[in-house]
Amino acid sequence: MADQKDYYETLGVSRDASDDEIKKAFRRLSKQYHPDINHEPGAEQKFKDINEAYQVLSDPQKRAAYDQYGSADGPQGFGGQGGYSQGFSNFGGGQSFGGFDDIFSQFFGGGGQGGQSATSPRQGADLQYRMDLTFEEAVFGKDTKISYDREAMCHTCGGSGAKPGTSPVTCSKCHGSGYIQVQRNTPLGAMMTRQVCDVCNGTGKEIKEKCPTCHGTGHEKQRHTIDVKVPGGVEDGQQMRLRDAGEAGANNGPYGDLFIVFRVAPSDKFERDGSTIYFKLPISFAQAALGDTIKVDTVHGPVELKIPAGTQTAAKFRLRGKGAPNPNRPASIGDQIVTVTVKTPKTLNQKQKDALMAFAAASGEDVTPHEGSLFDRVKDAFKGK
Repeated sequence: MADQKDYYETLGVSRDASDDEIKKAFRRLSKQYHPDINHEPGAEQKFKDINEAYQVLSDPQKRAAYDQYGSADGPQGFGGQGGYSQGFSNFGGGQSFGGFDDIFSQFFGGGGQGGQSATSPRQGADLQYRMDLTFEEAVFGKDTKISYDREAMCHTCGGSGAKPGTSPVTCSKCHGSGYIQVQRNTPLGAMMTRQVCDVCNGTGKEIKEKCPTCHGTGHEKQRHTIDVKVPGGVEDGQQMRLRDAGEAGANNGPYGDLFIVFRVAPSDKFERDGSTIYFKLPISFAQAALGDTIKVDTVHGPVELKIPAGTQTAAKFRLRGKGAPNPNRPASIGDQIVTVTVKTPKTLNQKQKDALMAFAAASGEDVTPHEGSLFDRVKDAFKGK
């Protein structure tokens, strides 16, 4: 028993759980871990274990044998002689127990659709489109057109799949249900499972004369063009959802959606974080010391900025309303933050040197300027001759 699986623990029920409690636990866990729904690592194995436990505990004879011997096969279940670890080895491969959809369909309505009938209208697939924007286009938005390929409802048959003038008829095999019952031989004996009808592919309808355009599918490839209004303030990586712009649905279901993902090119002047725009402004020592009024670039055009006397490098100034809009609140415009950098000149003429020396003297500083390179001193020596 120590080497066997604890089926009660797998289903999370007590050893004296009722049949109804076992069934409810299985329904809940199998839906949670079904591989069509749960794509996390280990979910598929967990689903197999859950199903294995239920197949034993839901059968009174197998449950009694398991409670007594630790195996539903009774004493012969030990030692690898046809126990359940072998019987479920191919589960999910469409053979031992009909695949995940068959087990799932017994409790949730079939086909892994969470209770949805095969003949029910189903929404089409979503699509994704990448749109490249300049920095300014992302800030201000734009109206544009985009074109892309998608599966659309056939224009000839209107999605029925039948030749114009004809109509689909009720499937002769599944009688319109979209499913058929199939008997499978398993280690537990014969088991009836439900699967999608192989004649109508789950639609419940047979098409005797197929549409010449879509050949019975009801869909056709289409080059679709739509108008797109890009709101101002979108950022790199953000996406916008356009409803019913995806692919056509099944059984006359609605179209899926189109998700436009924005890729915003960087600016050579500005940086942006949300609705705030950042700009670096180099100024001279004289402008920083004496103050000045200078023009500053913004995405809205140049504006005047007053630099107070004594401004230090890395000082920040806020230009209100000169940033980007909030796409969720277009009337709300962010600010631009201007960061000042005081430039130090790399070269000075003699007049500038004299002025700085006078400034240093007036400040009470004893400054010994660095001499130029050896080449400069030799050049100056020749000039004096």
